[in-house]
Amino acid sequence: MNFDILQSPLDFLQNQLGGIAHEQVLRVYESSWEEEGKAISATIDRNGTPWLRMFSPLGKRIDEILLPQEYWKLVKNGYKAGAVWRVFEDNSLLTSYLQGYITSFYDPGLYCPHTVSLATAVSIEKYGSESLKQCFLSQLLKKDDTVSQGATWMTEIKGGSDLGSNTETVASQSGEYWFLNGDKYFCSNVQAEMALVAAHIEGSQKNVRGLALFLVPKVRQDGNLNVHIRRLKNKIATRSVATGEVELRDSEAYLLGHQEMGIYLIMEVLNISRVANSMASMALAQRALYDAWCFARKRHAFAKPIIEHGLLQQQFKDRFRQLRGGFALGWEAAKMLDEVWREMPPYSERYHLFRLLAHLSKYWSAEFAVQTAKWAIEVYGGIGVLEEYGVERWLREAMILQIWEGTPHRQILDGLEVMENKGAHLLLFDYLQDRTSKTTLKIMRNRIEVHLKLPKIEKEAKSEALFSDLALFTMNALTSKS
Repeated sequence: MNFDILQSPLDFLQNQLGGIAHEQVLRVYESSWEEEGKAISATIDRNGTPWLRMFSPLGKRIDEILLPQEYWKLVKNGYKAGAVWRVFEDNSLLTSYLQGYITSFYDPGLYCPHTVSLATAVSIEKYGSESLKQCFLSQLLKKDDTVSQGATWMTEIKGGSDLGSNTETVASQSGEYWFLNGDKYFCSNVQAEMALVAAHIEGSQKNVRGLALFLVPKVRQDGNLNVHIRRLKNKIATRSVATGEVELRDSEAYLLGHQEMGIYLIMEVLNISRVANSMASMALAQRALYDAWCFARKRHAFAKPIIEHGLLQQQFKDRFRQLRGGFALGWEAAKMLDEVWREMPPYSERYHLFRLLAHLSKYWSAEFAVQTAKWAIEVYGGIGVLEEYGVERWLREAMILQIWEGTPHRQILDGLEVMENKGAHLLLFDYLQDRTSKTTLKIMRNRIEVHLKLPKIEKEAKSEALFSDLALFTMNALTSKS
């Protein structure tokens, strides 16, 4: 196996995919990380939570996050390289996801601002009025340092999995304007110039049918702050994206799409991020594997480098193979989303197939990233747990990736829902029928059909092993040479 390709995320991508569009742009972007980005990222991680300056010296509320200029250079390099604008020029998400893979090899947290800004831009482009596009979308598509950022603020204090019940933010209409009141608890990229926010329409049902999606600017039309940052979160990792609590008090907002379609628009936002999360998880796993490989060639035990010992050598081979397979699964989800991302409700069967692929990929890749990062620490031995050597960072980062955009538990249950209600597993088997044996496919199909007939409690209780095996089945089919 050629472990040398692990040192470059772009080399790995080319090895996996062959020819890549905008290869030279991505090569320059990767070089910028090698030349200065890595050092900046490490410093930001060590510095921890930034400061929040709530007031100006004259007492005006400003809610300014104090980040170094080097940070802004790093995050804006991604926008200038095309994390958002290139999607609309190419009419394709794929290069943006490849760029995100490169970003995440060096700093998974920094990929978050690019991802949520992209999701914001897509939502405005699909569901916003022409005036919203001119005012806000144009700011997200800039190619220089004046580019604006977006964010996606859905989660409140009770958690994000049950949005219908746990969202207490209320949207009320006065004339042509909407106003939001509530508190959002986990607001990543909290310094963004605009955010997508989930809220219940005043007087609506207290479930997902009452939710709508709004665009909330940072600044009101009169120039004052439209949202207030209560505090910033002290996180174990992803310190390259500031996360805070936000107070919405009669905050000006713009409704996106039809209010009765809100939950579908919210899920579209999450699906863009779930694919990005899969890319980030596999890139992090590659980085952890590369760091472990570099160390294992240098450390000697029992008269030879530890990489030459049979057990560790086999572990490297197994994880390298799983890295390839996990990326193939995530890339299939990305390609499928690239086919359907402009669809609006009601969705096609292809869209529901994508949904299942996204859940399988997010579930599998996040767990693989955690386990690979943990294993990399073990390769380092005792010094692996020391912050000064850096490998422990990848475990901290991976644990957050596993939570972002839905826990493994959420991916399993949502995956069951799309199989049960949309027959997505049948679509998947049709999609893979030429890539796996009929016998293997039949066994998996029968297993799922039996499972879906179980009583609800038993069906959920026994779902993890089934979902894990389905992810592995799909991954093996996608990487089959047949």
